[in-house]
Amino acid sequence: MITEIAQIDIKPGSEADFEAAVAKAGAAFGRSKGFHGFELHRSIEKPQRYRLMVKWETLENHTVDFRGSENFAEWRGLVSAFFAAPPEVEHTNTVVTIPG
Repeated sequence: MITEIAQIDIKPGSEADFEAAVAKAGAAFGRSKGFHGFELHRSIEKPQRYRLMVKWETLENHTVDFRGSENFAEWRGLVSAFFAAPPEVEHTNTVVTIPG
């Protein structure tokens, strides 16, 4: 299991519309091979900055299967108008987990 972390800076004043668009895009992610859920986090210090945390079974499920699909086109169609700059994306593996 990998986590995609996308840092997304959006245009000021479009926060509510962006959040609604991401919620709507959940269906596109849900139809995607290897998808295991996502969370959208909003920065407190920088309210136009978000981090989208997406769980994928494999790296290729994101970089090949999703990015090459109509689901990705649907996602970008819903949210890209809000971007202040292209998102910064990286992928991580969990190396330590401490239950609460």
